[in-house]
Amino acid sequence: MNVHEVINRQRIRMSHNDALAQLAVLAIVVGLVAGSLSIIFRLLVSGALTFSVLNDYGASFESLSPGARFLLCAGGGLLIGLLFQLMSISTRQIGVVHVLERLAYHHGRLPLKNAAAQFVGAALCMITGQSVGREGPAVHMGAAAGATISDALKIPHNAGRILIACGVASAIGAGFNTPLAGVIFAMEVVLMEYTILGFAPVIIASLTATSLARIVFGDAPAFSVPGIEWSSTGELPYVMLMGVVIGLSAAAFIKATAFFSHVLETKPYWARIALAGLITGALAVPAPEIMGIGYDTVGLAVVGQISMAALVLIFFAKMIATSTAIGLGMPGGLIAPTLLMGACLGGSMGMMANDLVSGLHDEGLYALLGACAMMGAVLHAPLAALVAILELSGTHSVILPAMIAVVSALITKRVPFGLKSVYHVLMRERGLDYRNAPINQALRRAGVASVMDKNVLQMERVISMAAARKALESNQHWIAVYADNGQASLLAIADLAVHLSNLAADSSEIDLFSLSTVIKDSTPVTILETMQEAYEIMKATGIELLYVTGANGKSARRIYGVITREHIERHYRA
Repeated sequence: MNVHEVINRQRIRMSHNDALAQLAVLAIVVGLVAGSLSIIFRLLVSGALTFSVLNDYGASFESLSPGARFLLCAGGGLLIGLLFQLMSISTRQIGVVHVLERLAYHHGRLPLKNAAAQFVGAALCMITGQSVGREGPAVHMGAAAGATISDALKIPHNAGRILIACGVASAIGAGFNTPLAGVIFAMEVVLMEYTILGFAPVIIASLTATSLARIVFGDAPAFSVPGIEWSSTGELPYVMLMGVVIGLSAAAFIKATAFFSHVLETKPYWARIALAGLITGALAVPAPEIMGIGYDTVGLAVVGQISMAALVLIFFAKMIATSTAIGLGMPGGLIAPTLLMGACLGGSMGMMANDLVSGLHDEGLYALLGACAMMGAVLHAPLAALVAILELSGTHSVILPAMIAVVSALITKRVPFGLKSVYHVLMRERGLDYRNAPINQALRRAGVASVMDKNVLQMERVISMAAARKALESNQHWIAVYADNGQASLLAIADLAVHLSNLAADSSEIDLFSLSTVIKDSTPVTILETMQEAYEIMKATGIELLYVTGANGKSARRIYGVITREHIERHYRA
């Protein structure tokens, strides 16, 4: 048995839903690569800011003069726009929306050139103080790491999806220092499903990347949260009201982002990005806190060191700046901005409540709950938001009010307005859909090699009577024959038996292509394809019988099995 055969046997095993050992090993590799990318990105940005006129990565933009803030954002937007204008349209497709699109329509293949554009563009965004986050770009780069490893090793696409989720979890875990939140985000936002096979590798990858980040940056979370305890049920109705207000704000933010995605869409790309930088610069004059990722401002809001007027100003400025930036195509993320907007809105409502009624929890707790609710509503990721707050706060007592805030915000955004995740709304604005129907979920979890009929003989077109009789005795179901054009045709063994019974006794050879029952319009799929991909081929071609070949090398000419529509339907019903 040659090396290709050994490797293909492993690929066939990974096409099943029980390849946990192989995925666990690969998850460590993905975690190391994705975690390293996240570390390099953070070091690059912090080093660039320290080397420049700024003196600190987190809280330095506020120290600049109003004119310097405006020029930095506006000039940065123009620079990023001109740089991206030089790229092809396909290379400009970046971020979480790009990852979801590639998962839905391109077997999870993520081009490295797009990831490189994301890396450079996001670094420039952070350095020039644009109103975007670093976690979205990190998700793209982490997903690209998983996809590249999967593609290089020719991993079956059903397992490749899990490796992409490993990269996403690694990016979030390493970025926030919240490994469990990274796992939930990957399963809830990217894969949009929870499976036992998926959880274990994703957890391993997230732990690997987070451990690597802690070696470099320490074990402190992204922003400091003081010891907070929840002890009053009497405030829960007000928490629910706050959730409703945040849900309305989340809906407004998503709609504004979708609106700006069509502004100047017929104009040059550089003009769109330059406009986003110009708007951010103008808003940064009265509200410098909107610049950069804003974790320092979230921390100040949680400890109650920002006035209510400032919180309201920062909230509205951040909402306008971020919806404009993301809508117009700025290469940044959304997680940090949603946390900042939620913390400002929640903190201001906490201050308002304390002005009216004494003895309530301080505004810092409401800022934390607001951050959780806004993240859960905008990203349509309630569990990821709850777990993130649990890991950041270090106390389980805030989970009850956080659940109420998140659920009320999610329902308010979802029911009256019909809005899902901001990522899916932006996909729809592009004419795309994530295609996450139950049948698609079930079919993409397993590869064609897990359900194919392996009882296939490869034979020459013209065979002797002895070879034909030997084929009948082999207990195989199908005969595969390659034509001169490289296309294989299929013949059921039962049809060969009928043909032999009708042949004259003196016949010596059989031309299999002369049989009327030979299927000449069958289509190949490789052992890497999922059943969803095979099903889509069947729908597109009208052919209900596909043959499965190896992935590369000599094995690409070997037929490993046959898959029919009946095989797919039987798996779905099981």
